[in-house]
Amino acid sequence: MNHALDTIATGLDASQTMMDTIADNLANVNTTGFKSETPEFQTLLYQDNIQPGAQSSGNTVYPSGLELGTGVRTASIKDLETQGSLTQTNNPLDMAINGQGFFQILQPSGQTAYTRDGSFQVNQNGQLVNSSGYQVQPNVTIPSNATSVTIGTDGTVSVTTPTSNTATQIGQIQLANFVNPQGLQPLGGNLFAATTSSGAAVPGSPQSNGLGSVNQSYLEASNVDVVQAMVNMISAERAYQLGTQAASAVDNELNYLAQAAP
Repeated sequence: MNHALDTIATGLDASQTMMDTIADNLANVNTTGFKSETPEFQTLLYQDNIQPGAQSSGNTVYPSGLELGTGVRTASIKDLETQGSLTQTNNPLDMAINGQGFFQILQPSGQTAYTRDGSFQVNQNGQLVNSSGYQVQPNVTIPSNATSVTIGTDGTVSVTTPTSNTATQIGQIQLANFVNPQGLQPLGGNLFAATTSSGAAVPGSPQSNGLGSVNQSYLEASNVDVVQAMVNMISAERAYQLGTQAASAVDNELNYLAQAAP
């Protein structure tokens, strides 16, 4: 295939990846705890016809080279780990992390997953669970006769009952942090798994060892910037249009050469 068409094809693929990422961000603009994603691009290998500094004669060198680019590739798609705004819900079991850290969730497989989504409920046994019914770790069980539930910014869970107006601590919400949160593997359902890239989870109490605080009756909103996403979408669309126009121009050139050939 023509070299220019090969190069243009990589650019079109990169623009499509950008558009796909923007679409996912906009689709999750209302997803609790969602972190905006952005692709990173890298140049492909260059065709070195003349390297900079190569000998142009016995006593001179080329001040610049003759190196032809071969296009672009998507190197990674990373999450932007900035804080989302906190939205009050007035639900005493909702929690938002203000700062670093993830809630720990026990999956049916027995593996621990991690999430910023603190929209919790209780199951039939009074255990604190996420919207899929997976238990929060460490396990917290709310008594069936609890008249109020209080969750401190340090994660302490206390309740009052009809027989006692004095709050009694029944559990502790713990968070987990990672050396490289961007290395977590998304599992869907607002859950992530630890990987070699993220490093092992380091659990601890909120407000300790760099972990954020827990805000009761709040949820963390998505950190997607809709205005910036729209600007990026226009830029990706224009880049794709220019790529198709360049491909059309190359095609016209090839047709001209084919018709001009004897």
